[in-house]
Amino acid sequence: MKPQTLKTALTPLFIALALASGAAHADKLDDIKKAGVLRVAAFDGNPPFGYVDATSKKIVGLDIDYANELGKKLGVKVEIVPTNPANRIPLLTSNKVDLVFANFTITEDRAKVIDFSIPYIASGQQFLAKKGLLKSADDVKKVRVGTDKGTTMETTLREKYPDTKVVLYDDTPLGLAALRNGNIQALSQDGTKLTAILATLPDKDKYEIPPFAISEEYEGVGVPKGETRLVNYLNDWLRELEKNGTAQQIYDKWFGQQSAQPLPRLFKIGDTKLSQK
Repeated sequence: MKPQTLKTALTPLFIALALASGAAHADKLDDIKKAGVLRVAAFDGNPPFGYVDATSKKIVGLDIDYANELGKKLGVKVEIVPTNPANRIPLLTSNKVDLVFANFTITEDRAKVIDFSIPYIASGQQFLAKKGLLKSADDVKKVRVGTDKGTTMETTLREKYPDTKVVLYDDTPLGLAALRNGNIQALSQDGTKLTAILATLPDKDKYEIPPFAISEEYEGVGVPKGETRLVNYLNDWLRELEKNGTAQQIYDKWFGQQSAQPLPRLFKIGDTKLSQK
């Protein structure tokens, strides 16, 4: 018998390596269906997007409703993993979660590390402050402003107001406490979140959200980098929610006229810009 040539001997090895590589890089959408569980990073202290309900002790909110709708679509159980703003990307890139539903603004820098779905909600970056303190965007230069660490809010404040004292907090409730005890004079967040916060304050008559914004924020679902099939699936599913009225129902539940924080819906899934009031 003739000895095998090097090429012939290595062929089975290459085939085995190729199969192993394919298994190691299995499609995330298939992985979720096979596991029967969708692991979702979501806020647990940022109403109305994600927070612990005082009665049920469960995490609820607008983002949770979207995650649960996706779970129903996929036919899997949804497992919520609490996060703060700074941990959203690390949870995703370390494979501790499959997706992020957490008021996640789409930016070019973040898109270098992870992928995003199309936006499903949008708002502008605004401020919560004592009434009469901020009459225009220029007044922000004169006050101490708090915001969440590791967010687009922080980046925008530093770019637009380089001389303003920006105080960072791990989560919005900590910034709100600082505002109310006088450690900061304004809290900066997206307008939808501030509207919800203002509605819950026992002394809300002392505070206001001045009628100006310093940016437009478009939020999508955070997806592991390179999972193109999953991104396309999410985009089609989100468009379907808009078409069948589910997206409107979710928005009305948290921001409709009968909600604690009524806010006009200025963005629909599929839009490219915020509409005007």
